[in-house]
Amino acid sequence: MSESDPLLLRAARGESVERPPVWMMRQAGRYMKVYRELRDRHPSFRERSENPELSYEISMQPFEAFQPDGVILFSDILTPLPGMGIEFDIVESKGPLIQDPIKTLDQIKNLRPLEPQQSMSFVGEVLGRLRNSVGNKAAVLGFVGAPWTLAAYVVEGKSSKNYAVIKAMAFQEPELLHKLLDHFAKSIATYLRYQIDSGAQVVQMFDSWAGQLSPIDYDTFAAPYQKKVVELLKETHPDTPVILYISGSAGVIERMGNTGVDIVSLDWTVDMADGCRRLPKHIGIQGNVDPGLLFGTPEAIRSRIVDAVLKAKGRKHILNLGHGILPGTPEENAKVFFEAGKGVNDLIRAVT
Repeated sequence: MSESDPLLLRAARGESVERPPVWMMRQAGRYMKVYRELRDRHPSFRERSENPELSYEISMQPFEAFQPDGVILFSDILTPLPGMGIEFDIVESKGPLIQDPIKTLDQIKNLRPLEPQQSMSFVGEVLGRLRNSVGNKAAVLGFVGAPWTLAAYVVEGKSSKNYAVIKAMAFQEPELLHKLLDHFAKSIATYLRYQIDSGAQVVQMFDSWAGQLSPIDYDTFAAPYQKKVVELLKETHPDTPVILYISGSAGVIERMGNTGVDIVSLDWTVDMADGCRRLPKHIGIQGNVDPGLLFGTPEAIRSRIVDAVLKAKGRKHILNLGHGILPGTPEENAKVFFEAGKGVNDLIRAVT
């Protein structure tokens, strides 16, 4: 621990900090003109995320524009799948497509253990470059998809509105699904270790679709595998803070706090004060400004940031949106968000 460590890393560890650090989920992406211009030159998402030069450039775009306290790897939660033998593509405006959705025990048995050094060396290269570039001015964040969400994609074959296919597997062939989830948990832990060894200082696990589960099914199909990822990771990297994010998590917040993660990221449908009350004091909070607010006025953005920070006062808190920044968000409003986050102490003094 050192005062020279990045603010976000110190806050995530639970150290006393001068203000909550601030970054945004999806802070590198479609709302930025410089990103859209690069996308026009390189229309394949997989090229943008798997070519280390492009991934590095995109990861740095928001840092160069706004100086957030965290710089997150530009990648995708599905990036490790080919290393396990599952091919995918991401089609603009349609999302991920799995070429051969998993339906059988034989398919699961044929999955390969993930060896990220071999199948995803580009990730390690980008994280190392990011760490060298930002130094202690920002923390480098890595991320993964959680087992349930990865399973939802590879069983459904694409994004879904009702998750009927994977839920049919869960309720008709639970043993089959548990084998798949266990494989993903081990692979994701291995991938996180690789990210940290390559330069990531804080990591976030996205279980984007776990909010589609009832609490009893979350306890069966999501939480045990989130917990397994964390336990395996902490065996080798006990000091790296882990954040867990679930979209639509209001019904399972307490359960998220029982998975072993250091920080729970709240979406915007949860009141910050309520979320803090529902989690033990040692669990940190991330979030949770509504991304839609960034289509509003600068005054509205500043006011909501003050509200979130005041309600989280006394807690380990990382200021963020309650989900990813939306395409079409005015870049000047993203700038307001970051500037207000960094100047939140002055804003609070002005209203109290």
